[in-house]
Amino acid sequence: MSEQIQPIRGMADVLPSDSAGWQLLETTLREIAHAYGYREMRVPVVERTELFRRSIGEVTDIVEKEMYTFDDRNGTSLTLRPEATAGIVRAGISNGLLHNQRQKVWFTGPMFRYERPQKGRYRQFHQFDVEALGYAGPDIDAEMILMTARLWRALGIEAVTLELNSLGTAESRAAYRDVLTTYFRDHEAALDTDSRTRLQRSPMRILDSKNPDMRELIAGAPVMMDYLDPESADHFAALRELLDDAGIGYRLNPQLVRGLDYYSRTVFEWVTDRLGAQGTVCAGGRYDGLVSQLGGRATPAIGWALGLERLLELYRACDGVEPDSAPDIFVVAVGAGTLRSAFQLAESLRDDAPALRVEFGCDGGSFKNQMKRADRSGAPLAVILGEEELANATVGLKPLRGQGEQQTVARDKLVNAVLALLPASDTR
Repeated sequence: MSEQIQPIRGMADVLPSDSAGWQLLETTLREIAHAYGYREMRVPVVERTELFRRSIGEVTDIVEKEMYTFDDRNGTSLTLRPEATAGIVRAGISNGLLHNQRQKVWFTGPMFRYERPQKGRYRQFHQFDVEALGYAGPDIDAEMILMTARLWRALGIEAVTLELNSLGTAESRAAYRDVLTTYFRDHEAALDTDSRTRLQRSPMRILDSKNPDMRELIAGAPVMMDYLDPESADHFAALRELLDDAGIGYRLNPQLVRGLDYYSRTVFEWVTDRLGAQGTVCAGGRYDGLVSQLGGRATPAIGWALGLERLLELYRACDGVEPDSAPDIFVVAVGAGTLRSAFQLAESLRDDAPALRVEFGCDGGSFKNQMKRADRSGAPLAVILGEEELANATVGLKPLRGQGEQQTVARDKLVNAVLALLPASDTR
């Protein structure tokens, strides 16, 4: 026997027993995005490495430590996408979607980062991403946050808190950077190794440190809000008014800078205490300089993303109910000459009642074995076609869950009989 091939560490299989929960989240997210006028965009899994170096930033953990990068046969450096925003912006520029236009798009798919696997964090993970390109006002910022608030309501998730900050413009950040650099240099002995590296090239990134030993030092650092330019301050005040009007609570977090270089002005995160150390469930912000940074015309933009694995974990932690993926009906064929008719019966059930999930007992076998398979499938009903039923244009309809006797039903009355026995929530 050949040696088993093991899965790649940090890349998990999604099994049939879990897929219904994934589909629930994906469907809910798509419906909310469509309700706000966003359209789907799909971008490649692989991009030129330079795209992420220019967009995410050289002094980020993603670029320095986590990207899956390789040379193709032509010697071109390529990278499996670690996030979606850069690829969406690149696609907008490449396809002329941003010239005198505005775009609202959503995207979902796998991302890849080489980091230490742990609960809720994988090397291949899946994101749902929403972007609005060409919009400058605080109202689109508020819309982004209201979309995510609507998601929590739709999923019945209450254990989340909105954290909010503004990073200002490039000019106001430059002034803040000087003040922050002076502060951390005065306390350089207390910095860890990563923070000392960041101090030389990107001191704001020190604020994003997850090292608990740095917490007190970071808490005492100068606050970006005190160095905002007037226009950014007005933008942030208008955003807060819109959130107040909508009844969206939030907490100002001056240490919230996000982990990517392209952010400016509004940044936000939804955090929870239900997932242990990995508390951020959804995060986003404004990136007004990214389009020009990647070779396009200056274009304001904002977006957010969430990890589907982490969202599913939170949904379960909040006692979310996942859909039943079992079939509604399991069709059993018993006796000589019944196979073809039972096969056609299953197809006709799918035609006459598209909402029903119908499984046919392929590979036959004895009546006992087929009924065992029907029971293991989780279906609440078995439709049985034997020689006698075939001759009389009837079928047997047997409940498999709870009480109820098998009954004989005319073939042309089967759909109504099935729907009468199934709870309304079982048919979609």
